[in-house]
Amino acid sequence: MTLKLADLAPDFEAESTLGKINFHDWLSDSWGLFFSHPEDYTPVCTTELGVVANLKEEFIKRNVKTIALSVDDLDSHKGWIEDIESTINSKVEFPIIADPEKTIAELYDMIHSNLDANFTIRSVFIIGPDKKIRLILTYPMAVGRNFDEILRVIDALQLSENYDVVTPANWQNGDKVIINPALNDEQANSKFGNDYDKVKPYLRYTPHPES
Repeated sequence: MTLKLADLAPDFEAESTLGKINFHDWLSDSWGLFFSHPEDYTPVCTTELGVVANLKEEFIKRNVKTIALSVDDLDSHKGWIEDIESTINSKVEFPIIADPEKTIAELYDMIHSNLDANFTIRSVFIIGPDKKIRLILTYPMAVGRNFDEILRVIDALQLSENYDVVTPANWQNGDKVIINPALNDEQANSKFGNDYDKVKPYLRYTPHPES
């Protein structure tokens, strides 16, 4: 199954380190960060889960629930968490799904058989409160993810969700944004007053709407 942006994130029920989870029920009205790992007890994965654990308050501020998956079993996950917490000085309080039959990994197309038929790649899905997929990232197994970038993308997605704006290249939270090109000048004036810089008819910068 190949998932695309704006698709409904497939629901599932699975065992996790925090008990049985029904994915959609667990998400409730929150945003979700769902990310996979090739396998337990590997160095890159260990650092990634530690970083996510230490960013707990940042995700809470953004109403984002985090959940991980690998194709190892629950006992393996629990032992691995002890390693993560001792080496990265963090407390892993989000669930890690056990998927030894690869059912969910296949559902989310997390296994690329031309690379490895047995393990998941580093997939990232950001899911909105409507359960629709807002972002898909795919990393090779050897490359660790940048979770500062993932937080930046969440900020941009949530900003565009709440206001008629889009974000330019290399945007950071607090920077100027671009008025949605779907708005004509009359609509832009109504929403943003004169507080925007019209560089081109389609390129109109305005201050961050929450600044």
